[in-house]
Amino acid sequence: MTEIPARADVVIIGSGHNGLVAAIMLARAGLATVVLEADSTIGGATRTERIFPKVPGLRQSTGSYLLGLMPPELLAKLDVQIPTRRRDPHYFLPTPGPVGSPYLLFGTDRAAARAQLSPADLAADDALQAELADLREDLAPAWLAEPGSVEETAERYLRPALRKTFIRLVRGSVAEYLAGFDLSELLTAMYAVTDGLSGAHAGPDDPGTGHNFLLHNMCRLPGADGTWMIAEGGMGRVAEILAGAARRQGAQIIASTPVAQVLTSGGAVSGVALADGRVIETTTVLGACDPFRLAELAPLPAALADHLASVRRSGTTMKVNLALSGLPRFRCLPPDAPSPFGSTIHLLPESLGSPMAALRRMWEQVRAGELPDEPTIEWYVHTTVDPSLQDDAGHHSSALFVQSVPYAPNGGWDAQVDGYVDRLLEICERYAPGTRSLVVDVAPLTPPGIERHFGITGGHIQHLDNTFALDRRMPYFTGVDGLYAGSAGCHPGGGVTGAPGHNAAVRILTDLNLPEF
Repeated sequence: MTEIPARADVVIIGSGHNGLVAAIMLARAGLATVVLEADSTIGGATRTERIFPKVPGLRQSTGSYLLGLMPPELLAKLDVQIPTRRRDPHYFLPTPGPVGSPYLLFGTDRAAARAQLSPADLAADDALQAELADLREDLAPAWLAEPGSVEETAERYLRPALRKTFIRLVRGSVAEYLAGFDLSELLTAMYAVTDGLSGAHAGPDDPGTGHNFLLHNMCRLPGADGTWMIAEGGMGRVAEILAGAARRQGAQIIASTPVAQVLTSGGAVSGVALADGRVIETTTVLGACDPFRLAELAPLPAALADHLASVRRSGTTMKVNLALSGLPRFRCLPPDAPSPFGSTIHLLPESLGSPMAALRRMWEQVRAGELPDEPTIEWYVHTTVDPSLQDDAGHHSSALFVQSVPYAPNGGWDAQVDGYVDRLLEICERYAPGTRSLVVDVAPLTPPGIERHFGITGGHIQHLDNTFALDRRMPYFTGVDGLYAGSAGCHPGGGVTGAPGHNAAVRILTDLNLPEF
């Protein structure tokens, strides 16, 4: 049995990247800090695993799969460096026709990317990217601070010319925002899916998808140029680096140790009870688990419990992990085209002839409990950029990130998951014939599968839907003396930012009258 300390200054529940960020800061401030992880693997959903029984040496980022939103100021403050690789190209929008058919392939070769756009799309995309760059610059300091209301945030951080735009975007829909730029419908659908709908329990017209869109465009890592990057060694390397830094500061990280209850006395935290009956005495607990799990472990104030109930949503994301014996070939690409495999490969619904109409139809089916005939798919093959993930035989790890599917489809997942994976591979075959013959093994994670595998309530990868912004998210201080929250369910949201862990740690140190180091 693992040795557990009888007492700690701070107990952190969950070893996801946010919990590890908080552990670095709290231990560095001199607090005896213990991180408790229910799973045998640390990192939460930020992990690299060998998930394929038929290809046991192949590694895959099974949960989060890209690093883009972690603020560079936070990495500097933590004094950690995470090796990343730029994806170039980073966006690929194929069409199912033969060579000569239109496609979009965006990367650092801006001239080549611009040549693929019509003059109207080029002007519209330039205007969109310029506005996003200004929003990104202005909003960046707000991520490492406690949130105010939308209006307060606009007044404090946004230049006057952008304040109304920011308020409208955060409160509104991604479809409404993108419509203001006169992009072609295909480009509008691509941006709406990859940034507005990704991970969200929502359709393109739903309020708050504008916030999700903005959040996904906050990539500021050095060399990123506004894009998402690949962590060398997979996302588990992020957790390893943060855990190593926390341990060097004196924090203890203990896996396979689930918490059964946060103990209180006189309305204040007094300790945590473990599932095996042992108790750690403490006056400070930080829930780096999702907010709904924390609500099961601790007695939250009624107002906060009611708020959480009102914003609770189930996950609508499916991730199909694939082991491939080789790389598929896309029909539309000429032989001399750059490799598209490190990019986000967008397979958009086509069945209705209108991409945006197809997105709306997809969400109608999901809300009715149906598995969409034409879901949106983001396809990744990161071993082409980071070969260290490959096994000795050269297999590639790949993934289909599917948005949206119902958490509990009519008829249940057990009877339908294999058939639906076949349906998804059939869609891939349209664009890259022969893909199915390359698939050596499949490891699908439905929303309930994500819930089981990573311990996230409802299988929601954002913990609390990113359509809820700023002060509508889980607060860092819960209202119970000594009980705090610091996960993706807090401001600024899901997406491997590390900011909630930082901000919760700052709040704890402030409340304890301790300086940051």
